[in-house]
Amino acid sequence: MESNYHTLKRTDNQLLVITHLSQLLTYVTGFGGFIVPLVIWATQKDRVDQMDTHGKAILNFQISIIIYSILSIPLILVFGLGFLILILVGILAFVMPIINAIKASNGELPSYPLSLNFVS
Repeated sequence: MESNYHTLKRTDNQLLVITHLSQLLTYVTGFGGFIVPLVIWATQKDRVDQMDTHGKAILNFQISIIIYSILSIPLILVFGLGFLILILVGILAFVMPIINAIKASNGELPSYPLSLNFVS
């Protein structure tokens, strides 16, 4: 008799919430907002239901935020427009993980605006 143990995934909305909120570590450590969700996703994507979907959305959002931040630096020097972009990126990077943590706690799929698709 073959066991289906490896194909069963557990539902763990709390871990999904923690994964979304761990992005806020960037505001404390400067870099943890990318590393911690990456580690949680990599270790739990095969064990927790919906972790793969949530983890990929988080990683795509974090990579997008990094790219937008880097691109805004020359725009500060050239147009001054980069300050507005950095403020917008900072607001999105703070608010969207909280919104998506609430969605995860309700069993909903994440939605990150302006997120480029790198990890699929």
